[in-house]
This record gives sequence, C-alpha cells and structure tokens, in this order.
Amino acid sequence: IGKNEAAGVFKLLNNYRPETTAAKKQRQRGDAAAAAKGKGKTANVPYQLKFGLKHVTTLVEEKKASIVLIACDVDPIELVLWLPALCRKMEVPFLIVKDKARLGTLVHQKTAAVVALTGVNKEDEAKLKIFQELGLEKFNKNAELMRKWGGGIMGLKTQAKLDKRAKAVAAEDAKKAASLKR
Repeated sequence: IGKNEAAGVFKLLNNYRPETTAAKKQRQRGDAAAAAKGKGKTANVPYQLKFGLKHVTTLVEEKKASIVLIACDVDPIELVLWLPALCRKMEVPFLIVKDKARLGTLVHQKTAAVVALTGVNKEDEAKLKIFQELGLEKFNKNAELMRKWGGGIMGLKTQAKLDKRAKAVAAEDAKKAASLKR
C-alpha cells in the first residue's frame, strides 16, 4: 500500500495496541474493585490487535478478523505465502505493509509477521470500513495481482531447455514436411 494509506492504517491501529502488563494489571484491579463494590459488568476488555501467525490464522479461519496486515519482509517468505489465499477464500480483507518491525512496534514486540484487528469502537468504524474496502480492492479482488503471482519470468536454465525443445520440434516438423514432399 502507499505511504499515505499506510500512515492512516498505522494511525488507526495505534489506538488498538495490546495492553502492557502494567496497564492490564491496573485495569484488572479496577474491575475487581468495581466487582467488590457490587457493580455489575466486569468483563470490559477493550478491542486489541492480535498477532502471531497461528493466532491470526485461527481468527481468519473463524472469520473473526476484520482486517489482516501482512509484512512484506518476512523471512522465510513461505511462512506467510499462503495467508493471502486463505484471506481471499474466507473473504477477510488483507493489506501487505512494508516492514515487520513496524508491525512489531504496534504489539510491543521486536517484529511481527502478521497482525489482525477483530473489531473497533464506534468512532473508528468508518475508518475501518475505508481500509477494508481498500484491502478488498487492492489485494483480495485484484485479478491482475493473482495473474502476475510469481512474476512469470523463468530462469535461464528453463529458458534454455525450452529453446532446445522448440528447436527439436522445429527440426522434426521440417523432416516431416520434407518426407511428405517426396
């Protein structure tokens, strides 16, 4: 995605960073104190970014992910190579972003290969909808992107082998044509 679009996505996702352990403890203490005073509802866990390949895969398979961000510089690439196909199959919008370190900073880690957002607050629903449509348009339903998957350029050895095969077929055709003329 472009620089401006990426900035907008990261600005939105920055609001849904997972809690640090200290913030989680403080929230749980507040909930426990509220429960002790007799106030009802104690389970008010805010929406958060989910990360980790296995966890995000489960969210996509269960169609719980609203949007998935995949880093382009994952090494080995085979770790996330199949994820766009899964997202297309399950109709979950995905975006490919520039840096796994950027994704990592969102979730208080060094790096993260993929992150998923399961939901947003009411005030951010419009922004999320825009980014979902962007993902669907640029990646999920982009037939041109699927056709050019892999680049379509063969290696030198394969090109030489195909040239040799084409010459052999041409020579065979020439022999057949010569034998038919006799």
